[in-house]
Amino acid sequence: MLTLVYVFNFIDRQLLVILQESIKKELSLSDTQLGMLSGLTFALFYVTVGIPIARWADKGNRRNIVAMSLGLWSIMTGLSGMARNFIHLLLARVGVGVGEAGGSPPAHAMISDYFPPGKRATALAFYSTGIYFGMLIGFLMGGYLNQQLGWRTAFYVLGIPGVLFSLLFYLFVKEPRRGATDVSRSETEHSFMEVVKILFSKPTFMFLSMATALHVFCIYGILNWAPSFLARLHGMNNKEIGVALGLILGGTGAVGSFFGGVVTDHFGKTNKQMYTRIPAWLILGSIPFVFGALYLESNAASLFCFGVVNFLYSTYLGPSINVAHSLVPAQLRALTSAILFFVLNLIGLGFGPLVVGMISDLLKETYGNESLRYAMTGVVVVSITAVILFLASAKKLPGDLRSVE
Repeated sequence: MLTLVYVFNFIDRQLLVILQESIKKELSLSDTQLGMLSGLTFALFYVTVGIPIARWADKGNRRNIVAMSLGLWSIMTGLSGMARNFIHLLLARVGVGVGEAGGSPPAHAMISDYFPPGKRATALAFYSTGIYFGMLIGFLMGGYLNQQLGWRTAFYVLGIPGVLFSLLFYLFVKEPRRGATDVSRSETEHSFMEVVKILFSKPTFMFLSMATALHVFCIYGILNWAPSFLARLHGMNNKEIGVALGLILGGTGAVGSFFGGVVTDHFGKTNKQMYTRIPAWLILGSIPFVFGALYLESNAASLFCFGVVNFLYSTYLGPSINVAHSLVPAQLRALTSAILFFVLNLIGLGFGPLVVGMISDLLKETYGNESLRYAMTGVVVVSITAVILFLASAKKLPGDLRSVE
């Protein structure tokens, strides 16, 4: 049920991405404005509101928070279809961001109470497959509806089911007991600033939060612009892009996410450092395929490379959340997820699409449609930096785990 909520989360979050070329034409938007809509504006409210909601979740009923949040962001997705200008759509995206802020941190904490430490990365990775199933549905349905009925109808049609599912979630999901799967449980109360100091006093978390932030910058810098790239550089239409990216990104991302959790749980039994080493190695291996996706002329070859990149990119999340949760007591997990997501989404989701859009606009006069290709290529430098930081977090992890014990 939590994974299905995450599916709705990414249907509503990524729907804008598959519709953005049509929205750009009708509302006369620049790439920078598109980057703000799919990146910074959403991320800013998503991460800031997420902190107090997570604090509430660490003390209150997490099931109720998730249900209410799902209902709110689904309503705001539907209202996005009523936008008549950039400001209207901006405000609707703010509403989606505020709603989605109450989704993942409470869900992460619930999952860590359902599953013991040795199985958490797998469980959290399974939950994270919701990102890619949401992408699959959003791209498939969004591309089809946009082609047949227009982008406004796509927002209406895909916003309504989430409202209905929020009621089912409230009725059928039970709230787990905090710390239910932990051997030792601390009941000590901590203020928000104390939690921040606890986390950032640990080198593992400092390196991990920046590594995930820069990696998410690459994810959204590449994948949020993939539909526009295929439309402008490969001449594909909305329906073709929706089907191709929906199936390829949805399928490879779900498999990659689950693969990352299973593999790191397996090797992490004997060496905890593998929880961040393995994602680092896989992300490094993605770099040649980024160049293939952006510079191969064949549609099929480019899409194949996008799929490989997405598979390798998606392996990081379950292991990263598991590492962050291992650094704190059970009653601080929702807030820990919110703080991790604050850093990674503010930097990654907030600036990945925006920076690529700004560079594309700056280069457009000289390079035309090629400007987007060159802007997306810049993520490779950021990706290498993320790999170095993941490896640095692995080096510090054993010492920080001993301090928790």
